[in-house]
Amino acid sequence: MGRLRGADNSTLNMKIALIGYGKMGREIEKVAQARGHEIVSRIDIKTNDSFSDSSFKSADVAIEFSTPETAFDNYLKCFENNIPVVSGTTGWLNKLDLIKQMCSDNNQTFFYASNFSVGVNIFFEVNRHLARIMNQMSDYDVSMEEVHHTQKLDAPSGTAITLAEDIINSIDSKTEWTNSPSTRADELSIISKREGMVPGIHTVKYESEVDKIIIHHSAKSRKGFALGAVLAAELTKTKSGFLGMKDLLKF
Repeated sequence: MGRLRGADNSTLNMKIALIGYGKMGREIEKVAQARGHEIVSRIDIKTNDSFSDSSFKSADVAIEFSTPETAFDNYLKCFENNIPVVSGTTGWLNKLDLIKQMCSDNNQTFFYASNFSVGVNIFFEVNRHLARIMNQMSDYDVSMEEVHHTQKLDAPSGTAITLAEDIINSIDSKTEWTNSPSTRADELSIISKREGMVPGIHTVKYESEVDKIIIHHSAKSRKGFALGAVLAAELTKTKSGFLGMKDLLKF
């Protein structure tokens, strides 16, 4: 794959509102400014900016990395001001269909990804391909593990859920995932660990009596996630509706 460039940011000069100004928000800020964009609003419990400020309302796009409890309300406040949203918050997906409906009915723009890293999205493709092959191999059982920093509130991670659902869609013997050691043959076990400052590690393991097949992705920092989020924000300048990483990437 060639180098991912995204939109021609020299002509965009976007005004970006950051919703959630923790470690990820600050990393996004660095990447966005390096690509020539302006941060006009930073909304967080530790800042004084708010959704009612004219600076927020001037934004071309909002990039949202907050908490599962606050995310949906944040989206509604953006939609009230017709501001496109790019979100990487997980743990709220029971309301995903409502967001899709709002995009359709009210001409809103929403870009969602469980993980914005280009490397992780390559990993998703590898996982789907391997699962289709392993559906023919009844001697192997599949399991997963994900490791994140102790500040991550939801478990399993959104990335792990995406991996698990893709496996379930391809492997006939698995019908659901569980965030614990599996007790039934049709369950896919996801073990979640929270350790130190780990940006994110995801492992898928197929094991038989004679060997193991393991695919593994380990993030070195938050920079890859931040770049993907900014590239997604640039894409919203020319698109509308409900968007995802398949709209951004060309594989």
